[in-house]
Amino acid sequence: MFSLNKNPVGIFDSGVGGLTVFDEVKKALPNESVFYLGDTARVPYGSKSVDVVKHYSLANVNLLMALGVKAVVVACNTASAAALSFLQERFPHLNIIGVIEPVVEYLLTRPELKRIGIIGTNTTILSGAYQKALIRGNKDLDISAKACPLFVHLVEEGLFKGEITEKAIEMYLSGMKKNPPDALVLGCTHYPMLRNVISDFLGGKVEILDTAFYTAKKLAGILSENHMLNCGSIENDRFFVTDDPNSFKATAELFLGYKVGNVFHI
Repeated sequence: MFSLNKNPVGIFDSGVGGLTVFDEVKKALPNESVFYLGDTARVPYGSKSVDVVKHYSLANVNLLMALGVKAVVVACNTASAAALSFLQERFPHLNIIGVIEPVVEYLLTRPELKRIGIIGTNTTILSGAYQKALIRGNKDLDISAKACPLFVHLVEEGLFKGEITEKAIEMYLSGMKKNPPDALVLGCTHYPMLRNVISDFLGGKVEILDTAFYTAKKLAGILSENHMLNCGSIENDRFFVTDDPNSFKATAELFLGYKVGNVFHI
């Protein structure tokens, strides 16, 4: 039996990319209400320094805690790479998970995947967070990593396909097309919106891994193990943004494929 815990789950991202995590969390945990915080006034985080990302991330967790969340998902690869351990130390009694370790843990269960590609923002790639975590688990892996900073802007503008998007993919991933990995980690929560065009560009032969799916699965396990699953009525999901809520709402509906309500400027 699970104890009743109706408090919402908190998710934060620099903008709309974390909605891919929101979507997977809702699929994995349909009985949980979710409060999503998009720091849209300061997007993207990927071009910011580590100290600045830590500062923004701390403010985000403080805000979500003030809203009464029972756990926090850092739905941003940049913030996960730069600030996750910092946040976990600052909030030792709050379950906080990022989007890097869950997919790394999965990859380490697949020894047949020997060549791993990683794409992400400048900060994520330069941090080496994925590379270090993978090598700790399997030093024999062949890892290639590529920063693709324009992808965030394309997704934020709703350019999920088309000539501009295809040219950006070709610019960044032509090397991987010539020498494809066994699996490619989409190391930014915006990138799943480009999954199909990326897969097509790579010839459909590369296993594309969306960190959001594995993050939602890990969150479900943590809530279950800690008897924190909600078994009562469900509160409406809420979306909080630091910039124009109307712009966020329009893009969120593109991401999620349905009408979005309860969007608040904060």
